[in-house]
Amino acid sequence: MRITLIVSFFVHLALILAFRNAFPFNWDKTDLRTYQVELLRPPTDGINPEELSKAELSQSEKEEPAPEKPENEATEETISLDTKDKRYLTYMTLIKEKILRNWPPYPAEAKENLMEGKVQLLFSIAKNGELLDVKILNSSGYLLLDQEGLRTIQAAAPFPPFPDQISGSKVHVTANLDYRLNIR
Repeated sequence: MRITLIVSFFVHLALILAFRNAFPFNWDKTDLRTYQVELLRPPTDGINPEELSKAELSQSEKEEPAPEKPENEATEETISLDTKDKRYLTYMTLIKEKILRNWPPYPAEAKENLMEGKVQLLFSIAKNGELLDVKILNSSGYLLLDQEGLRTIQAAAPFPPFPDQISGSKVHVTANLDYRLNIR
């Protein structure tokens, strides 16, 4: 009988120690904020940048130069916030940092109701940095998180004016704001 109790005690102790990481006793009550912006472009894995630039050069040598657009004609492009295009890289980094600085804490109601989701936004910036428009491309599934995403972009505006390497009159930017609870 004693041996059975001793063995049972040690087995239960081993189980408690094994599962203590899976089921913590104390909850971390720090503010839960998640910042993630995803790239929205075709994958470029396996493409050597040197080969790509050589291919672009050889193709551009074959093609005739495109006719120049009149200066008063509006030009616009759609770019991902995580673009690797050298013309936009520095500017998009500034935009991303400004958005992250203005991203409010996780909404309390969303945290209490365990709401999570990813909202995909499209916003337009004028050459002078003014926010022209912001809209939801794909909803997170929760109106509260979608509204927080819109407010985040609006709070980050106005943005810096375009640098010289961006020649367009307007840029459309796609961004994913991912709301995830980190429960430890």
